[in-house]
Amino acid sequence: MRRKLFFLLIFFTGASAFSTLMGQDIENLVINRNAGLYEKKSNFERKPAPLPGVREADVTWSKTVWRLIDMREKMNQQFYFPTVEVQGRLNLINLLLKGIKDNTFPAFDPPANDENEFAVPVSYDQVKAQFGSATKTVQRRNFETGQMEDVKVQQEMHTEEVKQLIIKEIWYFDKQKSTLQVRIWGICPIRLYFRDEDVNQEVTLRKKLFWVYYPEIRTLLAKNESLNTRNGARNFSFDDLFLLRQFDGYIIKEENTYNNRAVLDYASDEYAANESERIKKSIFDYEQDLWEY
Repeated sequence: MRRKLFFLLIFFTGASAFSTLMGQDIENLVINRNAGLYEKKSNFERKPAPLPGVREADVTWSKTVWRLIDMREKMNQQFYFPTVEVQGRLNLINLLLKGIKDNTFPAFDPPANDENEFAVPVSYDQVKAQFGSATKTVQRRNFETGQMEDVKVQQEMHTEEVKQLIIKEIWYFDKQKSTLQVRIWGICPIRLYFRDEDVNQEVTLRKKLFWVYYPEIRTLLAKNESLNTRNGARNFSFDDLFLLRQFDGYIIKEENTYNNRAVLDYASDEYAANESERIKKSIFDYEQDLWEY
């Protein structure tokens, strides 16, 4: 009899605990109904992968280049989409704007010749003005008095107009590892837009918005992910995409003796494309020419 009572007590205790746990799971499911199958926590705990230090004595050769990335191309669309927040995911430009607004890292005014990109810091309001998002005074009719009045209107930021990036890269040969290495040094978003008065939208205007120093933004990029279309459970962070070179672009300038002039300053059309490929090939040929077979 005592044994039966003992087992009945264990049974009811276990059932009560199970129902309590089930109740907690249901409650959590209701609270996190928009989180998907499970609440992702690992991405908020991610840290950028540490990069090895570079000694001056180990660098036997280096070259600085500026590369243009068009985010409308299929391979680069992971930087452009989503244009609005989807399941906590932001695209690259909205992520950078969030970091600037929260003072996570500074933004810098883009110089005309892309030299000293990180010299003049700018505020978030100045960045908004680059989008044409300044407060403007317009004439509107007051329906109560019938008179025209000056009204201040805050224009929206159209971040979907940011369709290109310039990244500054430093390629170097490390004699200790006997390999060609590359470090991304800065990112500059480019806005493509039309004039307000351009009804036919025939002339596309390009504006460099700001520069950010890549080593300073890596922490934010590592904690935010881009959708991996092949496996949604293993999304890449934006830092992964840059470190793994998961993008395509072409070189628009290399450091040179002519005030670091851009390719388009001395070549155009297919000649500019050929010059870009020549610069790219010269970088990789340096490593290959060091070896003898």
